Amino acid sequence: MFITKKITTFETYTIRQEVLRKGKPIETCYFDGDNDSSTTHFGLFENENIIGVVSVYKTNSLLFTDEIQFQIRGMAVLENFQNKGHGEQLLKAAEKYCWEEKANLIWFNAREKAVSFYTKSGFKIVGNSFDIPDVGIHFVMYKKN
Repeated sequence: MFITKKITTFETYTIRQEVLRKGKPIETCYFDGDNDSSTTHFGLFENENIIGVVSVYKTNSLLFTDEIQFQIRGMAVLENFQNKGHGEQLLKAAEKYCWEEKANLIWFNAREKAVSFYTKSGFKIVGNSFDIPDVGIHFVMYKKN
């Protein structure tokens, strides 16, 4: 059984490093805003073992004029658990939280290889692709409430 629950910033780092920053120092897994009081982190657990994470930041992108915006960041599921619906479960938990917090819009920078995953959940691309050095090609994606 897989359970999604709120976790600490610290609990996100091992999954972020394994999936998003493989082979890079743990410091590359520390994101601006991680410890802000308006930031919430979720973990997906199989029994007591964390297998995925996602973080939600109350922050606005200048690409949008919507008043209440949340950014999803650091979405990661361990490789052995990918392509089994676990990422979708984490994304739904993050979305539910944002809508409950009265978000008008959810946005994030999606890796090129994850665009189709997010499109299936109703997110849309805005603008052109861009490169994040040492990480790869990304697209800004969003969904309005």
